[in-house]
Amino acid sequence: MEECKEITISEAQKLVDQWINTVGVRYFNELTNLAILTEEVGELARIMARTYGEQSFKESDKGKDLGDEMADVLWVLICLANQTGVDLTESLRKNFDKKNIRDIDRHRNNDKLK
Repeated sequence: MEECKEITISEAQKLVDQWINTVGVRYFNELTNLAILTEEVGELARIMARTYGEQSFKESDKGKDLGDEMADVLWVLICLANQTGVDLTESLRKNFDKKNIRDIDRHRNNDKLK
């Protein structure tokens, strides 16, 4: 992969698929990947809680990279999308449409956000 090149979501899905089918040999099954996703979200939560919350860092947590933890979550999510035939680009587009209709005034009218 070229350095400094932006990657679209569609390209990311293709790149992950290519990696899985060569270096990774094959996808783990969907339930295994769901468990791995949960684990990766937990690792992200640990770093967030220690960086932005009240918890202090354990020695084993020091030096963890927040971006790398987020990328791990994204990687497994892309694996699940690939396995289940989800086009994340199209799904994200539809999700924006849903939110733009449902939440058009919701947040502007939320006194808690003012």
